[in-house]
Amino acid sequence: MTAFVFNEPNFDDHEQVIFVSEPKSGLKAIIALHNTHLGPAMGGCRMWNYVNEAAAVNDVLRLSRGMTYKNAVAGLPIGGGKSVIIGNPKTDKTSSLFEALGEALDRLGGRYVTAEDIGTSPADMANVAKKTSFVAGLGETGDPSPYTALGCFVGAQAAVKFHLKRDSMEGLVVAVQGLGHVGFDYARRLHAAGAKLIIADIDELALERARMEFGAEVVSVDAIYDVAADIYAPCALGATLNPTTLSRIKASIVAGGANNQLQTAEVGDLLRQKGVLYVPDFVINAGGIIKVCYEYLNKPEATVEAHVREIGSTLLEIFERAAHEELPTSVVADRLAEARFRH
Repeated sequence: MTAFVFNEPNFDDHEQVIFVSEPKSGLKAIIALHNTHLGPAMGGCRMWNYVNEAAAVNDVLRLSRGMTYKNAVAGLPIGGGKSVIIGNPKTDKTSSLFEALGEALDRLGGRYVTAEDIGTSPADMANVAKKTSFVAGLGETGDPSPYTALGCFVGAQAAVKFHLKRDSMEGLVVAVQGLGHVGFDYARRLHAAGAKLIIADIDELALERARMEFGAEVVSVDAIYDVAADIYAPCALGATLNPTTLSRIKASIVAGGANNQLQTAEVGDLLRQKGVLYVPDFVINAGGIIKVCYEYLNKPEATVEAHVREIGSTLLEIFERAAHEELPTSVVADRLAEARFRH
């Protein structure tokens, strides 16, 4: 297993990868600490019904590396980490499962701080908090998704200003893929700004709600790649930008909240060659971790929104550098992050 992890394509010199098993609760989890040069690793806990252990390892390594880059570009005093629980979040959750995770985190002594992610909630984090203090995103204000959505909206505004030379979203068509907490709130902001929405999700109730509240047009999960839109907004799982989908996407801007949107690094260059402005995912979707970090460090919540809105100016800097240096925006964003966390 050790050789398997070290040779995993996404290993990228992770500092520590911990496999956690607790028989009584049935917990099987993986905690990955990518880099702690700027501070303790911070990143959410995902619960997913992975097809096998290898898929879980691949996911946690990709996600934790992404958190290092995200936290560094956002100017936060924290490193990057992530955890995943192998299980069905709809049927396998128990309080003891998350308490066992809390015990595992506590043994790390603060090297990793968790919060909610896909498949987990503030209520789950409250159970983690019964066994450790190394957890954030608690209570009624624990959900960070509204701040992630705000960052996505601010990032989309920056992209429209730079690429389309427009100061308004009025009349633009946005194809939103995924209507979870982030995707739905992002769609709400886009609608309020005058954008026309085309949406896709596997959740029929979310689709109907968006259709009623936003007048959104509903298409199938696969058809979202083919719609005529100004902006493609991936807000579900990662790797939806790949050689197969690129030939179908008609949007001139990609600006969404999903993590790890590029299947491979080469896709970033393919987007540039196609004339599509890619808004780097770990920059645009940093609003949630900014909120969680402020909570954990006891910084005033009133200052969170101002920090999240800085995402727009950071992205404009990335766009301008990418254009000047004739590089993919993804490469420029990586270099900006690496200059901050590599010593």
